[in-house]
Amino acid sequence: MLGGERGLRAATMTDIARFTGNGGFGVHANLVDDTELAISFNATDSNRHAKIDGDNAALSDLATHLRIIWLTPKEDRLFVDSVSDRRAFFDRMVASFDAPHAGRIARLAKLLSERAMALKLNRDDKWLVALEIQIAETAIAIAAARIKYAGELNYFLDSCAVSVTGIIEAELLKNTAMDTEKSYLEYLANNRGLMGDKMVIDGAHKSDFGIFNKNLNLPTALTSTGQQKSVLVDLIIAHAKLVYNKTGRHPLILLDEAIAHLDDNARCRMFSELRTAGAQVWSTGLDSKNFTDIPDTLFVTCQDGTINNILAV
Repeated sequence: MLGGERGLRAATMTDIARFTGNGGFGVHANLVDDTELAISFNATDSNRHAKIDGDNAALSDLATHLRIIWLTPKEDRLFVDSVSDRRAFFDRMVASFDAPHAGRIARLAKLLSERAMALKLNRDDKWLVALEIQIAETAIAIAAARIKYAGELNYFLDSCAVSVTGIIEAELLKNTAMDTEKSYLEYLANNRGLMGDKMVIDGAHKSDFGIFNKNLNLPTALTSTGQQKSVLVDLIIAHAKLVYNKTGRHPLILLDEAIAHLDDNARCRMFSELRTAGAQVWSTGLDSKNFTDIPDTLFVTCQDGTINNILAV
C-alpha cells in the first residue's frame, strides 16, 4: 500500500477494507529520513488518498520515497508463465529504480484504449494523429527506461544477464529516440485497421524480458525450478544494490516463502547476500528452522487457527 500499488495480490480496496468493519483503512509509516507516508481508503468515494509529511500527494509520488520489490510463490513460474506477468514484474522493478516509470505504463494503457475507441468511433485523422504522438512519446520513454535499467542491473549480476526485447527496444538500440519515434508513428498510422483491441498492435505494451543463466549457458526458462528460483533471488539482490547505489535510498524487499526450492547452501547464500544489499528485508515462511541460523533477525509469529506464519525481519 505504501508503494502506491495494489498489493501483492492486486486485491481490490474493498476486499482489503471489508474486515475492518467501517469500510475503510489507513496505513502509516515513518521512514528513516523522518519522512511520513500515509495511505487511507474510504469506501464512500472508492479512492485511495496519499499524504507525504501531512500534505496531500499523488499515489505515484510515494515511489520516490519508498522503493519496494517483492517475491511471492506466484513469481516461481515467472520465466515460463505469460509474457504479461513477466513484463509486469520487471516493470515494477524498473519503477522501483525509476519512479515515474509506473505512471508512464498506466498512461500508455490509457492512451491505447483511447486510440482503440477513437478508431471504433471513426474519429478524424487529426484526433488520431494527436493520440498517436502521445502514444509514441510515452512508449519511447518506457522502452528507454527498460533498456537503461537492464544495463544498470547487469553490472551487479555475475551468474545471469537480463535483456529486454520488443520492436521499440530493438529500434532504440540501433537508432536515436527521434528516429525510433518517427518509425513507430508510421507503424501506428499504417495499422489503423487493427482496431479490435488495443493489444492487437505491437509496441512497448507487448515487450518481454529475458534472463540468461551464464553458469549453465542456457536461457533461465530451460533450467530447473531451483535454478530459476536462485536466479530470481540474484535479480532481487542485484536490484537492491542498484537502487541503493544509484538513489541512496534503502529499498524494502518482501520475500513470501522465497526459501522454497532452495537447498541449505542456496538459502544461506541468499541471506548472506541480502545483508550486503543495503535493504530492509521482510521474509515469511511456515518453518522457523529455515531462519534459525540467520544473524540479526527479528521474529514475529502470527497464529491463525492451526497455521503459524513466521515473519523474519
